Amino acid sequence: MEDLKFKFFGLINKQNVAKVPLMGLHSDLLNPPESQKSEDIQLEVDQSTESEPVPDEDILESIEDIYFNEDHNFDSCRHELEKLPKVLQSKEIERSYKKLKQQHQVVSKKVLQLILKKQNTCKKEFEKILSIQEQLQDVLEICKMGRADLQLAEKQFTTASLGILANYQKRQIVEELLNNLNTIKTLQRTGDRLQELLNEKNYPRAISLLLECQSAAQTYKHFHCIAALHGKLQDILEQAEEALDVTLSKMCTQFDVEIYTSVQEAYALLGKTQSAMDQLHMHFTAAIHNTAFSTVHSYAGGDTKRQYKQLCQSVPREKCITCLTELCKSLWTILSSYYLVVNWHNKQQNKVKFDSDVTDLEETFSKEYVKCKLGTSMIRIWHDVEMKISIFLMNADLTYIKFEQFVRVLGIVNRLMEIGEELCGFKSENLQESIRKQSLSYFSHYHASRLDELIMFLENDGWELCPVKLNFVATQLQEFKSLKPALNICKIWNNLDNSNVSENDNLLGIERVQKFLEGGVSPFSISLDDTMDEDILLNNEENPTAYFSDESDDDIPDELKHEYVDDSDYVKINKRKCKLKQLGPMITNTTLNILRVCVKYLQMSRLLRSIAVTVIQSMIQFYELCFYTVHLFFASDLVISSDSLYTPKLKSSLARIKEDLIVCENNTEDNVKINSHKVRQPQLSSIINLTQPEKLYGLTERIVAVESLIFLGQQYEDLKPYLEHLIPSSPQRGFLHRFYMQTIASTTDLRKPVYMAVVSQALDMTNILNLMNKVNWEVAGVMSQHSSYIDELLQEISVLSERLKNIGSCLPLSNDVYNAVWENVAHLITHTLVEGFSSAKKCSNGGRGLMILDFTQLKSKFETLTSLRPMPHREYVELYITAYYLPEETLEEWIKEHKEYSGKHLIGLICSACQKNKKTQQRLIGLIEEQRPELESRVR
Repeated sequence: MEDLKFKFFGLINKQNVAKVPLMGLHSDLLNPPESQKSEDIQLEVDQSTESEPVPDEDILESIEDIYFNEDHNFDSCRHELEKLPKVLQSKEIERSYKKLKQQHQVVSKKVLQLILKKQNTCKKEFEKILSIQEQLQDVLEICKMGRADLQLAEKQFTTASLGILANYQKRQIVEELLNNLNTIKTLQRTGDRLQELLNEKNYPRAISLLLECQSAAQTYKHFHCIAALHGKLQDILEQAEEALDVTLSKMCTQFDVEIYTSVQEAYALLGKTQSAMDQLHMHFTAAIHNTAFSTVHSYAGGDTKRQYKQLCQSVPREKCITCLTELCKSLWTILSSYYLVVNWHNKQQNKVKFDSDVTDLEETFSKEYVKCKLGTSMIRIWHDVEMKISIFLMNADLTYIKFEQFVRVLGIVNRLMEIGEELCGFKSENLQESIRKQSLSYFSHYHASRLDELIMFLENDGWELCPVKLNFVATQLQEFKSLKPALNICKIWNNLDNSNVSENDNLLGIERVQKFLEGGVSPFSISLDDTMDEDILLNNEENPTAYFSDESDDDIPDELKHEYVDDSDYVKINKRKCKLKQLGPMITNTTLNILRVCVKYLQMSRLLRSIAVTVIQSMIQFYELCFYTVHLFFASDLVISSDSLYTPKLKSSLARIKEDLIVCENNTEDNVKINSHKVRQPQLSSIINLTQPEKLYGLTERIVAVESLIFLGQQYEDLKPYLEHLIPSSPQRGFLHRFYMQTIASTTDLRKPVYMAVVSQALDMTNILNLMNKVNWEVAGVMSQHSSYIDELLQEISVLSERLKNIGSCLPLSNDVYNAVWENVAHLITHTLVEGFSSAKKCSNGGRGLMILDFTQLKSKFETLTSLRPMPHREYVELYITAYYLPEETLEEWIKEHKEYSGKHLIGLICSACQKNKKTQQRLIGLIEEQRPELESRVR
């Protein structure tokens, strides 16, 4: 390493030696005189000695850039010479020389520093080179030994190896010959094995083996013994395809996953997946037709050459529902099989998605074809099923079957439509239209019968209280059970005020449909509606104070248990029965019957929305007929006439019901047939006596009738959200809103005319008016004793109160009933007093005071007896008496404002108030005659 160092130093010293090029200059220039030369050198030395040292970095930076270029053609000497001026000066040349020399020394020093810095790295590299040189020597020795060994092996083993290879070739030829002989032997026995596999329905294995045999036969066709086998294999292939097609057709009604998988694998081996799918859909279409025909024919019988429509017409009426159920079950089997086929293919598609192997283009196309075919064919298959059911419904005789049976038909059809909608989103318009026509035809006949039945109930009802539980509502009836979920949902939505929520009132959901499909159970094999035990009657355990007659039903004669009884029999049993005292709702058997029929109608509306409007209108007719009948029976004997007893809603409702529902007496039979929805006017049963004073003119029956009607109205009110739900279109709800806003709203208004019919007969107002006419209203002073007619009137009110209490001991009379009766009493009394006061031809100030005294006494006693505070209609009397004190100029305005008084009342007031001024009297009477052309002499 030291030698290398010295060599580098020597190289540097050589470079420091100044080389003067031979330029051909004058000898004097090259060799100046010694004196001048010494002076110049001395001067330069002095200058350099006097100058300060320059840093190495500055010297390096002063080197021109051209010296750092890698241009090999660069000549540094020429470059420096070119820089000299044209006129040469020795001092300038010496200065350049010193500068170049100084730069050279700094560069040499810098190079040496870099060499010393990289000395260790250089040493390591030299060591690596020496190591590689040694390894190369070792490799060379190994190669020499390997070549020597290979040369030895070539000499020793070549001859033996060639002999072994020749013998092995002979062995291979012999083995190939044996294999060919065994293959020919196997091919000869393949026919029997193929038959066994086909009988075992192992179609993939049979097809695979058959294809292998055909391939082998093609390979060995040069053998004469194989030529005859090729034709036999082709026959077996055709036989296998026929067996596959037969098995595929059975999958339409008897789907089996294993068998279907085997069939599809076999078709895949044959490369006929697409044709197999086309053939499968043909089998499904044929299966629907054949199944429907055979099912209907099993009930219709007769010639099998008839058309399907003719067979449907031949099914006996009593077998229609059974036939429909069986038809739906059979077709459901086909639908479920198709669903399972689709499900099987979907699973296969999912398996392919997770398979990493790349399938070829043909296989991908086949799978897409199958997927498209399955997606579009479900609607066509469902359409075929729908048409078979629709044809049956349109041609079956369902007009006179029982309502429960017809509801069952609706339930079956509705369930079928829901299945179609869930499976393929199909609305089943043909099926809806066919069942709608059948329903309208059936319902028209059924509703007419129910209206006649309701007339019969109304005419034969004893208007007695039906004992039910204290908390009884219509939804406790057995028929309401299937509607309870829908009613509860509508009630919740109504409370939340969310009208945009659509109710899922379906019998089946997609989850249940899938369960039926996957579980192999038919939805038509289960009952459509569960039944429950009805428990609505009151028993003694619930209300210990309630009691029935000691006589049980066993003690009642059999003739009295019939639906119709004679009047004499009814009187006997009525005497023996004791009324039930309870606090529950007041209802009659007629009310319960209406509710039960309404439930049936709601079931029909729920199952078939397309006729919901017609059915709900018929429900409303039941209520309106009962509404009209209660008024007809129990308000027709009203002995007084007054518009104030009837509210405008009540008037318009009664008039509209009579016009729309009741047949006029002068209508002919043809008109009645045209207006088939109208009924004759009911007649009150002869067993109802409304003329007995001791029974308050049938007040018990009147209360039961009115209050049961009010209870019925409350049940209709509870059904309002659900009825609106059944009619989704707002314009179609007009009749429903009118029914609730008029008829239902005016139901409680019936209390006034019905109870007034009793009050007007129970109180002898004629006698009171006669007594009032005998009173002297021209007394001079103020009286301290009221008039005698007040005592008589209070006596009658007291008797009425006692009778009302007796009725209350047998009937659960609510405060509303008591208040309604006493409000009618107050109405009649106050108007009677005004009538009596107006009959006074002359009246003094003392007489007016007597009037106030009489009314104050009456009002005080009335409020004590009836607990009604304040007394209703008291203002009617007080205002009339106060009018006696009005000045003549104010009286005219009072008459114009108070139009509630009749002309007779006002004339009596004027005659008494204006006794001394005949002119004013005549003028006011003329004013009254202008306002009231016909003077009324009636009690308001």
